[in-house]
Formats: sequence, C-alpha cells, structure tokens
Amino acid sequence: MALLKYNTYTLTGLLILATGLLIAGLVMPMMTITKLVFFTNSFSVLMGVNELLENGHYLLFILVTGFSIVLPVVKIGLLFWLLNFRHPDSEKMNKVLHLMHEYGRWAMLDVLVVAVLLVTVKLGAIASIEVHSGLYVFGIAVLLIMFITSRVVKLIETPVN
Repeated sequence: MALLKYNTYTLTGLLILATGLLIAGLVMPMMTITKLVFFTNSFSVLMGVNELLENGHYLLFILVTGFSIVLPVVKIGLLFWLLNFRHPDSEKMNKVLHLMHEYGRWAMLDVLVVAVLLVTVKLGAIASIEVHSGLYVFGIAVLLIMFITSRVVKLIETPVN
C-alpha cells in the first residue's frame, strides 16, 4: 500500500509539472515567421488561435483550440480526478478510464497540428521560420501527459489489496 501511495503522489507531482509546462508552452513564443526579410511575426499557440479567430478562420480556430488547448486540459483534469478519487470497482471510475482510452487516440493530434503549421510555413519560398522554446516546452508537456496517462491506467488496473 505504501508503494501505491508513493506512485500516486509521484504521478500527481508529475501531473502538476506537466500542467505548468502545458501552460508555459501555450503562452511562450513557439516560432517567428519572417516574410520577405523585413516582416517578422512571433507567436504562441494562444496568439495563433486568437489570430485565427480574428481573421475569420472559425473551423481552424475550433480545431486548434479543441485539440491543442481544451482536450489536454480535460485530460489533465481527468488524470487528477483518477489519481485523487480512486475507488476500486467504481462504475464512474471505469467510465472515466474508458474515456481516457478513447481520448488516447487523439493524444498527439495537437502536436500534429503544430507540425503541419511548421511544414506549411516552411514550404513558402518567401518565408522562413525560427523555432523557439515554446514549441519544445509544449511538446515535452504533451509527452509527459502521455507518460502519466499510461502510468495511471496501469495503476488503476492494478488491484488494491
């Protein structure tokens, strides 16, 4: 039982770290785009989704906001809930665990969105891109959340004595 509590506390600490990294990754500059050598524009995920909304790209705004902001935050909330309110054979816990498995298929879509954006910009002959630390912090947060999710699933599937 002591090992179980240690794992829960360790995973909760890692989840707090991942939450901080995700928030930092969302607000830190991810890239600077230079067009025609004279025009530069640095932006973060939050600035990017705001620009999509302001320019009327509503479908892209919904997709990027949903997969890069909303779903990771929901996943973190579910992980906190699973770690702190674990009740064996609970119907509610089983539903949340099932939801986590279903969401797992979409876990890397937020990174894919950023990667597609990078490739799109790099293909432009008149634009260059410089990647900043926000992209790496965001990527580390996503990978850490994926690791924590796999550990929480194993922890929950382990019977409590």
